[in-house]
Amino acid sequence: MMLIPGQIVYSKAGRDKGKYFVIIEVIDENYVCISDGDMRRVDNPKKKKIKHLLITKKQAKNVMDKMRDSKRITNSDIRRCLMVFKDDLEQTNQENL
Repeated sequence: MMLIPGQIVYSKAGRDKGKYFVIIEVIDENYVCISDGDMRRVDNPKKKKIKHLLITKKQAKNVMDKMRDSKRITNSDIRRCLMVFKDDLEQTNQENL
């Protein structure tokens, strides 16, 4: 599967199990650097094996735009996009009940 910086992922193993993150950098075919803007900040992202992640189809558009324009990504950008993603996911789950 093709991974790109700015894509939202879900951790399914490790201390951060059950949390959502944004891919900051693709290191190689086995590893990525991820950040949630809180515990794992942009300036110190977590190096994580791809096999320990569930890849979503969602992307953080504002983060991707900033990366493309070579602008600085802030922790608040990451937190904001993850909050919107979680709200959308929660609303979708409520509609399916």
